[in-house]
Amino acid sequence: MQETRLDTARIRAARRVIDPAFLGTPLYRCEALEPHLGCAVSIKLETANPVRSFKGRGSEVVASRLAEDGPQAMVCASAGNLGQALAWSGRGRGLDVTVVASRFATRAKLDRIRALEARLELVDGDHELARERAAAIARHDGIRLVEDSLDIETCEGAATIGLELLDTVPSFDAVLIALGGGALATGVGHVMKALAPDVEVICVQPLGAPALTRSWHQRRVVTTEATDTIADGVAGRYPIHAVLDDLLAVADDAVLVREASIVAGMRMLLDHAGLVVEPSAALGVAAIREDRDRFAGRHVATIVCGSNVDMDAYRHWVGAPLDTS
Repeated sequence: MQETRLDTARIRAARRVIDPAFLGTPLYRCEALEPHLGCAVSIKLETANPVRSFKGRGSEVVASRLAEDGPQAMVCASAGNLGQALAWSGRGRGLDVTVVASRFATRAKLDRIRALEARLELVDGDHELARERAAAIARHDGIRLVEDSLDIETCEGAATIGLELLDTVPSFDAVLIALGGGALATGVGHVMKALAPDVEVICVQPLGAPALTRSWHQRRVVTTEATDTIADGVAGRYPIHAVLDDLLAVADDAVLVREASIVAGMRMLLDHAGLVVEPSAALGVAAIREDRDRFAGRHVATIVCGSNVDMDAYRHWVGAPLDTS
């Protein structure tokens, strides 16, 4: 495989510092979904942990290394899930955590960050403005800036999911990965290409937040002026050069899906798997739904990456008439 910033030995070592609450998450074939998608589907459930998303794996690696030098402080920008994860990991290690988020982020995520005793600062803008503010705080206070996907610990923590996927029998021939900042995709993708190169790695992003997917196809960083998607967890506008380089090395494809397909995926996961998920977690199912011929007769794994969702919005989405256009 092409070289990336990630290292398989370090990924294996990351397992030893991640709290067991985040490891060994459920992985199972969901036969109830299969008649509706036309292929065999296995679910890797990354919501069955204390922060209800995959981000806890990376935050554990970040916090464990920072804590080696005693009590310290760190700051991050987050749409909600990373902030919760760092707050959880930092609290247990005596680290002071500040999270900068958009005032328009999902309320349930913001409430949980506060409950985990992190300092929360809100900005009147989107995630990119939060990133700028977090960097300014880090410079002013002289503390660790945690940048999701750029900091290799976040990628290699997420990559431990890939190690667990490869423990499965029978094996699958494709894995569908939500694409936002890129930590999950580059982490799991690295493991697949290093240890199971025949598995097709397919990244999925909303049509309304296409920056990293466009960047992958054009092989250069492409930014967007705005995002328009309910999948707030993957709604970035400015891809990171180093992350794109890693993604180019490990991804076989990157696809965009419509909002209607994301909602349909959420509804299918509720109706046929009994899972309440946030929009980002339904991207894999949405991709299968939009391109059934591509996956027909195959065994596909999809990572259900988070379930921190505003329930009022969720009820509206899953209860509204389905747009089939």
